[in-house]
Amino acid sequence: MSSEPWHQNLAARGMATAIGIEITELTCERVIATMPVDDRTRQPFGILHGGASMALAETVASIGATACIDREQFVAVGQEINGNHLRSKSNGVVTATATPIHVGRRSHVWSIEIVDEEKNLICIARCTMAIVPKKS
Repeated sequence: MSSEPWHQNLAARGMATAIGIEITELTCERVIATMPVDDRTRQPFGILHGGASMALAETVASIGATACIDREQFVAVGQEINGNHLRSKSNGVVTATATPIHVGRRSHVWSIEIVDEEKNLICIARCTMAIVPKKS
């Protein structure tokens, strides 16, 4: 059993690790994470890949939803995500802030803003999480 907080364990697997996502704040009211804009997250034209932004958005929404449920009985899984890419970014770090719009028994809806170091809005997204019973 790891001594790391549950969310660090969760975020330290798979895509989040591969693209450098780091959770910096976690409550049921807000999740904040950073992601570098580097060779892992840029598209061939040298700017932040929209898919990397969506991966960051779904990561913070997923961890936020997971923080708000009974993790012994349920799991939060992405059901739908949409985003608008508003400004390009070629290097540095982006920060995602996720806040819940709806926290229900069977679904959560989270709003995510991704900004650069100067707080310029890079992307805005909305993610719906399905809350499903854990399989035994």
